[in-house]
Amino acid sequence: MSLQILDQILKNGKGLLLAYDHGFEHGPTDFDERSVDPAWVMEIANSGFFTGVICQKGIAAKYYNTDKDKENKKAPLIVKLNGKTAFQEDKEPISLQNCSVDEAIELGAVGVGYTIYVGSKHEEQMIQEFSKIEEEAHKKGLAVIGWMYLRGECVDKDTDKEAYAARLGLELNCDGVKVKYTGDVESFKKVVAAAGKTKVFVAGGPKLDIDKDTDTETGIYQMAKEVIEAGAAGLAVGRNIWQAKEPIEVAKKLAEIIYT
Repeated sequence: MSLQILDQILKNGKGLLLAYDHGFEHGPTDFDERSVDPAWVMEIANSGFFTGVICQKGIAAKYYNTDKDKENKKAPLIVKLNGKTAFQEDKEPISLQNCSVDEAIELGAVGVGYTIYVGSKHEEQMIQEFSKIEEEAHKKGLAVIGWMYLRGECVDKDTDKEAYAARLGLELNCDGVKVKYTGDVESFKKVVAAAGKTKVFVAGGPKLDIDKDTDTETGIYQMAKEVIEAGAAGLAVGRNIWQAKEPIEVAKKLAEIIYT
């Protein structure tokens, strides 16, 4: 059932998600005079190139219009249910729920997201909270995506880290997981294999030099090609789209790589 639910944020089994939860996690440091305005970012999400847009509940409540009409190409809404501020010490982070599943549904969400800091000394608390969210969200027909981010002193132990994080998402019954790219196709194939039937999305990461890229052989475009070759579902990108000079052009190029 949950794999069919995930089809709401996929196109031919692939996906490009526009992430915009940075204001909660990082504060205003990531924004310029355009991207600080959620309405402007929602216009990008409405371009037709995205299979989902991710934000916290306040952005969803005030800027995501749930009205549906035949001209509307708006990406389906994924509400992030937890978050932490940049003021917290990052060595052993914890991120707890700030939005309910019911509230996400009222806001028009078809999916919910939740971060687990895998390896943090607080991971058990997040796993317990997430497990209840996963059960409720699936019963109510929502897709569930786990942000599986490696943190903490334990992460330095000798293990296949990103593959372990992806596997944890499968074990917790995530429909999709968001993980970091390992840097090459062969190593990332192991991450995808570890996730099994759970779809893998790669985090867009820190701002790259997109505006200097002239083709799909450099920067985020090359990464997109490689993660698709490795068998991943696609990307969940924020800064590398809405910080670009021409964000719609970046989205178009990424969509061409991911969906074809």
